[in-house]
Amino acid sequence: MNYRHAYHAGNFADVVKHAVLARLVEYLKQKDKAFRVIDTHAGIGRYDLASVEAGKTGEWQGGIGRLAEATLEPQAAALLQPYLEAVRAQNPDGDLKQYPGSPLIVRHLLRNQDRLTAVELHPQDAARLKSVFAGDFQARVIELDGWLALGAQLPPKEKRGLVLIDPPFEEEGEFSRLVEGLRKAHRRWPGGIYALWYPIKDRKAVTAFRAALKETGIPKLLDIAFEIRPASDEPSLDGSGLVVVNPPYTLEGELKVLLPALHKVLAVRQPSRWTSDWLAGE
Repeated sequence: MNYRHAYHAGNFADVVKHAVLARLVEYLKQKDKAFRVIDTHAGIGRYDLASVEAGKTGEWQGGIGRLAEATLEPQAAALLQPYLEAVRAQNPDGDLKQYPGSPLIVRHLLRNQDRLTAVELHPQDAARLKSVFAGDFQARVIELDGWLALGAQLPPKEKRGLVLIDPPFEEEGEFSRLVEGLRKAHRRWPGGIYALWYPIKDRKAVTAFRAALKETGIPKLLDIAFEIRPASDEPSLDGSGLVVVNPPYTLEGELKVLLPALHKVLAVRQPSRWTSDWLAGE
């Protein structure tokens, strides 16, 4: 799966991932003490929905395009508000033209005392990301392999925070790297919150990934899966998942409101489903 993000920015997988990411950041803000968010595969930060890449797939129209026009129940709307406000901040004239990647969404939500470390390996992408955050003392951009950052950047000096691990799945073995990367990171910083994104495309690989996570012995693992259609005959992104390590106590209840509301808007063919299951823990 060659996942060059400019082609897929704002699609259903981004919407679900970023909606949950926003809830995690909002939870961290409940205490006055500062925290840090580390984004290991940060991308370019801002995506032009009128670009050639976005136009080739049109995936954003089935993701943020649908959600922006949807009428939501009040409880779901309230949970989505921080995320949608971050999107609106990139589109001040009201038209949906730009989509913020995870570092911009996080940065929009931070308080003055909080910090962001955005890690990006590709030199051109890292340069673009640095330009997005030029002069911003709360955001640091590092040109580095995100997998190495799991050792070099942990634990953060704030001792509170979140690590988003969102690899592009451009190479073989990304599921194994996710497991090993988490194992290494958790040893260095067992109290941190981690969010690991993965595609639901190869169902056998996803099953093996979940089994490998259970075998790590990490005590609290919540697996969020969101499918927009049944398994395709040809390999296709039928859904996406997010494994949250040390999830906030509030998250499971929020997901019971958030996921069905998003599924109603984003699902394209039935049978499809969303799930929120403990791989380890509760």
